Amino acid sequence: MIDRLEQLLALAREKHFGRAAEACGVSQPTLSASVKYLEETFGTSLVERGSRFVGFTPAGERVLGWARRIVADSRAMRQDVVGFRRALSGTLRIAAIPTALPRLIRLTAPYARANPDVRLSIVSRSSADIGRMLADLEVEAGVTYLDGEPLRRVDAVPLYRERFRYVCTGADPLAQRPSLAWRELGDTRLCLLTPDMQNRRIVDRALAAAEVAPVVAMESDSMLTLLVHVRTGAWASILPEQWVSELPAAANLRAIPLTTPEVGNLVGLVVPRREPANALTAALLTAATSIAGDMA
Repeated sequence: MIDRLEQLLALAREKHFGRAAEACGVSQPTLSASVKYLEETFGTSLVERGSRFVGFTPAGERVLGWARRIVADSRAMRQDVVGFRRALSGTLRIAAIPTALPRLIRLTAPYARANPDVRLSIVSRSSADIGRMLADLEVEAGVTYLDGEPLRRVDAVPLYRERFRYVCTGADPLAQRPSLAWRELGDTRLCLLTPDMQNRRIVDRALAAAEVAPVVAMESDSMLTLLVHVRTGAWASILPEQWVSELPAAANLRAIPLTTPEVGNLVGLVVPRREPANALTAALLTAATSIAGDMA
C-alpha cells in the first residue's frame, strides 16, 4: 500500500503518467495498475480519465492528503529505526531560497561531519515553491524566509537576518559612499532577481516606500548571474550581504550598506512538524540550533 501511495504522490507531482512511472522506477502499466487498485480499494474514482492526465477527482484530492501523511510517517519510521540501530543514512533533501545558498554551508558542513553516511541534495527554489515542496514531501527541509509567506505545521530555527547592500564597480558614481539611503537609488540601472522571488518583492517594497523607481534593466533567477553582470559595470544591483562577503565572484566589487531605512528579513530552517520526528530532520534541527548564532 505504501508503494502505491508513493506512486499516487508522484503522479500528483509530475502530472503525467509516464514521468511519474519513471520517477518511481516502474513501468507505466504498473503505475496505472496501482491507481486502479487504490480506486477499487476506496470504491471511487481518484483520477479524472482522459487521453492524458487531467487531474484528481475530489475524492482523489482527499486521498492525496492522507497519502502525504502516511508516506511521511512511513519514511520517518524507517529513518528512526535505522538510526536506532546504527548511524544515520539515506538522503536529506533541502530546498533553499537563492539568497541563502552561500551561507548554507555553515549548516550543511557540520551536519555532514556528524552524519557522514547521509547524502545531501540541495536545490534552489523560491519561498513559495519551498512551502509547496515541503507539503508534497519533495524535500525534507527548507531554508527560507520566516516572516514572508505563511508557513503552516513546521518547526523553525531562525538562522540569520538578511540585510541589503548596493553592489557596484568602483566606477559607479555611488561607489565611494560609506552608506546609502534607498531614496538615493532612483537614477540607477539595476539587475535584480525575477519578481517570483520573495527577495525581489522585498526590494520592490523598499524602493516603493522610498518613492523611487530605478530602471530594472535585467532580471534573473540566479544570484551568480546578477554578480557576473554587475562586474561588467553596466549594471548595479541590490543584493544580500552574504552574496558579496562570502563569494569569490564578488571580488573587486563595492558593497555599500543600505541603511536608511535598514531592511532585514529573518531567514531560517523549516521542517515539517511530525511526531515522532524524522531522524534526519531532527538531527538537522539540532545542528541548526547549535550554530544559529554563528550564522548571524
